[in-house]
Amino acid sequence: MKILTILGARPQFIKAAVLSNEITSHNGIEEIIVHTGQHYDKNMSDVFFNDMRIPCPKYNLEVKSKFHGEMTGMMMAEIEKVAIKENPDWILVYGDTNSTLAGALVATKLHIKLAHVEAGLRSYNMEMPEEVNRILTDRISDILFCPSNAAVKNLEKEGFGNMGKKIEVVGDIMFDSALHYSKFNSNLQFDLPSDYLLSTIHRAENTTPEKLAVIFGALNKIGAEHKIILPIHPRTKSILANSVQDLETSYPNILFIEPQGYLEMLSLIRNSKMVITDSGGLQKEAYFFQKPCLTLRDQTEWIELVEQGYNKLSPISETDILANYKLLISTDFKFNKYIYGEGNTAEKIVNSLKNFTK
Repeated sequence: MKILTILGARPQFIKAAVLSNEITSHNGIEEIIVHTGQHYDKNMSDVFFNDMRIPCPKYNLEVKSKFHGEMTGMMMAEIEKVAIKENPDWILVYGDTNSTLAGALVATKLHIKLAHVEAGLRSYNMEMPEEVNRILTDRISDILFCPSNAAVKNLEKEGFGNMGKKIEVVGDIMFDSALHYSKFNSNLQFDLPSDYLLSTIHRAENTTPEKLAVIFGALNKIGAEHKIILPIHPRTKSILANSVQDLETSYPNILFIEPQGYLEMLSLIRNSKMVITDSGGLQKEAYFFQKPCLTLRDQTEWIELVEQGYNKLSPISETDILANYKLLISTDFKFNKYIYGEGNTAEKIVNSLKNFTK
């Protein structure tokens, strides 16, 4: 059996690392990795692949950042060439990026079986391009690998149970990754404070000058009680630079650091007291390491974490952010470890692909 795996963003490579290792442990399965080049940063360098033992892509399409339509079209054209040449039994896609949708559309056009990892997630915000990508990919997939029961319920509400698709709850592949890579040594370049909160702010809807002023004003006040460590995203840093002459002087209770690699981020989460973020993946990773999470968004794909109380959504107002922080920091949480499976998602996915009958 031959699997063509489509990857385009750093989180997808992290997920693929564990699943690829599981695939190679099975005789008779060959995986070919295609890197679309949708996202590129220094953490996608050879060092990143070596540190995490990620198989190097056989194909790098080097599409890079463009408008959504142009990017998706270019990726489809190049993925189609690869798929025709390699003639895989499966095309495997992760998540909700433009790379995900491009790979899914190629699979459908060429009548190649399609598997979607992280199926069934919904934010119910159609203004998010990720929401459109995940809905369309789910609709044309043969197997929908869901990370949780909540994801299955989303699909059932949309009528997927009547579409002849195979829907499986396999757990979250990111949980596999977090468990596996938390055993590795990180390369943090500074000593961690004994009592700190971890924060990341980067989403487009939050990175306006007005919202950043509110968010960082609130974070600085929180930092007076618990130091904030914040790996600063280039977009966030650039916009703040237009209104703030010196970050450290303006926000003395926030320790600004450069963006970190995956192993370093796991160490930062694991040793923190709490997480404040607008990232999707970090919400789950906070839960994996039993940390409460304050999410500066109006909605989340990980609604089960909100329902269990581990995650709290907050409007972008200083009053709300401070009130929600105080609520979470004062709560003694009893974490249920198994919302997203038991860390054997990769094994379940590979076995399902091997035994698939339609």
